[in-house]
Amino acid sequence: MCGRYAVFLPAEAIAKLFGTVNPLVNVAPSWNIAPTQQAMVVRRHPDTSDRHLDLLKWGLLPSFTKEPAKAKRPINCRSETVSTSGMFRSAFAKRRCIVPADAFYEWKAVDGAKQPYAIARQDGQPMAFAGLWEGYKWPDGTITRTFTIITANAKPTVAELHDRMPVILEQKDWPVWLGEVEGVPVELLRPTGENVLRIWPVSRSVNSPRNNGPELLESIG
Repeated sequence: MCGRYAVFLPAEAIAKLFGTVNPLVNVAPSWNIAPTQQAMVVRRHPDTSDRHLDLLKWGLLPSFTKEPAKAKRPINCRSETVSTSGMFRSAFAKRRCIVPADAFYEWKAVDGAKQPYAIARQDGQPMAFAGLWEGYKWPDGTITRTFTIITANAKPTVAELHDRMPVILEQKDWPVWLGEVEGVPVELLRPTGENVLRIWPVSRSVNSPRNNGPELLESIG
């Protein structure tokens, strides 16, 4: 799964990398993004089809939800069922997005305690998680936009920490995933190759979302 991640590149750099055209969002760097928080998401604007970089809340709230106050808001969804599940299939067909991330965290039981590890690309580039987004309209007309991250079976290196990992899209696949060109999006939902990522142990301070700073990504190995 993916339950915590970091985005410390400024919005200007993210916008340039992904070619978004809307005004820059005002967001501080975060080394410990947690569910229910807002984070940057790249999506095709439903009216103009331009790429936008927007702030959405992590935890999907589908537009058809009947009781939003009681609804589960999944932070992850499974690649194997995302195109057929009643919860996700509409968003998969029409509202796919990319979630930029500089690193994400997973935990492993070590000596009776959970040891966190950071995971990032070996080439130092940001990761592009495959995601879905939704807009929920409240009775007063307010719209809450939310997102979820798609996961796949982890490759052996990451599987030592967790059996699931985010689907990481390569740049050449972004246009298909966003629906800008013809293609088969479901075929992009595969785990990242063994030689793409690096993993290192980090401080248990990351366990609390109250802690947030670059020191969270420092290796303790």
